[in-house]
Amino acid sequence: MLDDREAARSRAAVRGGGGSGFVLSRGVVLLFAIACGTAVANVYFAQPLLVTVGHDLAMSPALVGSVVTLTHVGYGLGLFFLVPLGDVADRRRLIVTQLLVLVVALAAVATARTSAILLASMAAMGLLAVVTQTLVAFAASLAPADRRGRVVGLVTSGVVVGILLARTASGLMADLAGWRSVYLASAVLTALLALVLHRVLPRRTDAPPASLRYGQLLRSTVTLFAREPLLRLRALLGLLIFAAFSTLWSSIALPLSKPPYSLSHTAIGALGLVGAVGALAATVAGRLNDRGLSRRTTGTALALLTASWLPLAFTRSSLWALVVGVVLLDLAVQAVHVTNQTLIHALHPDAGSRLIGGYMVFYSIGSATGAIAATSLYAAAGWGAVCVLGAAISCLAFVLWALTRHSIPDPTAEAAV
Repeated sequence: MLDDREAARSRAAVRGGGGSGFVLSRGVVLLFAIACGTAVANVYFAQPLLVTVGHDLAMSPALVGSVVTLTHVGYGLGLFFLVPLGDVADRRRLIVTQLLVLVVALAAVATARTSAILLASMAAMGLLAVVTQTLVAFAASLAPADRRGRVVGLVTSGVVVGILLARTASGLMADLAGWRSVYLASAVLTALLALVLHRVLPRRTDAPPASLRYGQLLRSTVTLFAREPLLRLRALLGLLIFAAFSTLWSSIALPLSKPPYSLSHTAIGALGLVGAVGALAATVAGRLNDRGLSRRTTGTALALLTASWLPLAFTRSSLWALVVGVVLLDLAVQAVHVTNQTLIHALHPDAGSRLIGGYMVFYSIGSATGAIAATSLYAAAGWGAVCVLGAAISCLAFVLWALTRHSIPDPTAEAAV
C-alpha cells in the first residue's frame, strides 16, 4: 500500500503527464526540439531570398514584400484556429497530419511557377507551421510537473535555433542550389520527422481530451484570457519582448549593409549564429522555473533586455558591441519567453494548447509591430532612433513586471513550496 508521500507523487505524475506510462526521455525531448525548429524555420526561410524569388517569378517589389506578410498572417491565423485543437483531438494524430499537409505546402512553394501560387502556398505554409506550438504544448503535458520548466526550456531552445539559423541556412542553400532547393529540402526533412514522430509519440495521455465543439473551443480561449490575470500579464509581456526582439532583427541588416561595414547577405545572416546563444537561456530559465524562481528570472531578464540596447547603440562603430548586445538581448527574450509558457501552462494543463496558442497570438502582434516600427523609424531617423525605440519597449516591459510582480500569484512558486 502506498504511503502518503508516494500517493502524492502519483497524483502529481498524473497531473503532469507522467501517469500516461510514456517516458519522456531526453532523446524524445530533443526530437520535440528538432521538430519545432524545423517547422518554425519555414516561416523565416524567405527573408534573405526575396530578391531572388522576385526575379525568378517576375514579381514587383511590393508583391515580393507580401511574401513575408502573408506567411506571418497565415501563422497568426493558425495560432488561433488550429493550435487549440490540441485540447480536443489526439495530439499525436494532429501533429503528424499537420506535418504531412505542411509537406504538401512546401512542395507547392518549391514548384510554384506563378506569383499567385507562390503567395497562396506561403500563406498555407505559415498556417501549418503552427504545429510548433502544438508540439510545445504536447511536450509540456507529457512532462512531470517538477520537470515541466526544464522540458519547455529545451523544446523552446529548438524554436530559437530554428528561427535564428533559418536565414543563414536558406541563404547558403540558395547560393549552392537555388532558392527552390530550400523548400524541397525542408519538405523532405518534415516528411521524415512526421514518420519518426508517428512511431515515437504516445497515442494518447491518461487525461481524456476536452469534449468541446469547435466554436466552443475558440470561445473558451477568449474566456481564459478574461478569467486569468496571469495569462493577460504574460501575454502582454510576450508582446513587448518580441516587439523588442523584432525591432533588432528586422532592421539590423540595414546599418550592416552600408559603410563602414558593407557586409554581404551571407555575413549578415551569420549573425544568427551569435543570436543562437539565446537557446542557452531557454534551458537555464526552465530549470529556474522548476525551482519556483520565475518571478526573479523574469525581472533579471527584463533588466538585461533593457541594458542590451546600450551596446547595440554603438553598432556603427564596433561589431563587438553589436555581438554583446545581440547575446544579451536574445538571452533575455528567451528567458522570459520560456518563463511565460511554463507559467501559463501551469494554470490549466488540460487547456495547454489554447493557452499557448492564445499567448503566441500576442507574440505575433509584437513581432509585426516591432518590424514595422523599426524599419519605418530607421528610414526616418537612423539606427540611433531604432535603439531608443527598442530600449523604450524593453523598459516598458520591465516597469510592467515591477508594478505587478507581487499582485498576481505565481503558480510555479506555489508548486515549489
